[in-house]
Amino acid sequence: MVRKWAFRAVLGYLLLGLLLYVYLFFLADSTLPDAYKGSSADPAMFMNEREIMLSEEFSKIKNLLFFLSTPYEWLFYFLILILGVSRGFERWARSTTKNGFLQTGIFLFWLSLASFIAIFPLQFISYKISKTYHISTQTFPMWMKDELTDFWVNYLIMFIIISVLYGLMKRFKNRWWLAAWALSVPFTIFMMFIQPVVIDPLYNDFYPLKDQALEQKILTLADKAQIPADHVFEVNMSEKTNSLNAYVNGVGSNSRIVLWDTTLDKLTDKEILFVMAHEMAHYVEKHIYIGIGIYLVLSFFGLFLASKLMRGIVANYKDSIKVSSVSSLSSLPLFLLITSMLMFTVSPFSNWISRYQETRADRYAIELTEDKQAAITSFQKLSKVGLSQVNPPLLVKVFRYGHPTMMERLNMLEKYEQEKKE
Repeated sequence: MVRKWAFRAVLGYLLLGLLLYVYLFFLADSTLPDAYKGSSADPAMFMNEREIMLSEEFSKIKNLLFFLSTPYEWLFYFLILILGVSRGFERWARSTTKNGFLQTGIFLFWLSLASFIAIFPLQFISYKISKTYHISTQTFPMWMKDELTDFWVNYLIMFIIISVLYGLMKRFKNRWWLAAWALSVPFTIFMMFIQPVVIDPLYNDFYPLKDQALEQKILTLADKAQIPADHVFEVNMSEKTNSLNAYVNGVGSNSRIVLWDTTLDKLTDKEILFVMAHEMAHYVEKHIYIGIGIYLVLSFFGLFLASKLMRGIVANYKDSIKVSSVSSLSSLPLFLLITSMLMFTVSPFSNWISRYQETRADRYAIELTEDKQAAITSFQKLSKVGLSQVNPPLLVKVFRYGHPTMMERLNMLEKYEQEKKE
């Protein structure tokens, strides 16, 4: 029975991969509508033929990897459940020590290591593709250093979460999900508070913006937007990527305005100011706090559904999945499988919310800077450097895009100019 389930799961994944490949490479339409040809959204206006070809190739491959990676994660969790690997990790942990926290740490280490090894091939393929298309500039040792840093950061965070979560499962048999949700509120805010000053520096070097004249322009713009800011930070990303980015993250006194050095090198001051105005809009319109609110609502229902599904699955299939009870550590892959599926299911909604906020931020930025040309050229350079599709297929947009497509963003700028004249 176990072999049959495993075979069907692997076969189903391979068939899904084949269907996705056919859709993305042969059926999906990413051509630009005739109405946009010759406009600022037309790739032919800011890319040469080779760049357009490369952007299509790169986007198709990355989109395929995106859609393959999440079901691959589900397959991994499913297989280690039905093959008894998770139960073996739990027995190993129990035979090593009687301390509950140490048992959790040992079990989680082996589960995390197995996950890291299983997912590594897809991660490596993604890295090599980015390297081939000159998006990534990282050497393999540098890339591996980030991967290992990711492993240990995620392990430590998960150790805290899982220790608390399974402690609640043992104490509150039926209402553990509610207690876990209540504790997730301060934990989420705490993580956002320490992210800029504790976690981010593990991956990159941050330092005050060297161009003091540009910093003053950004701070003047921040003052105009009524954002309290004393410094702008620069981060050395050119040793890792050619992509462009800027962001405002953190909460309270730990919030930071950050520019990638690649952005500083490839955009003009006016373009940078538009990009920063866009990031400032998220602060002004309190998108961070709205995002926290939406996350809390979704996590409330998500944890509730996860508890119901776990209870039902363990009650009916505990022998098949080798899990004796919901509160046993061997059920963790089941919890991760269910929550991953729920997150993927709700991603079209969360992406839609994000695209709405990003559109609001684009509109705010053009109103604040009043520089349409800088806005247009900044978006065009982002597409060109990142080899992104201007008009991605619908399925890709719905499940992958937290930003409007470049066609939509550039079209909005054109329409905004017309609306303003009217």
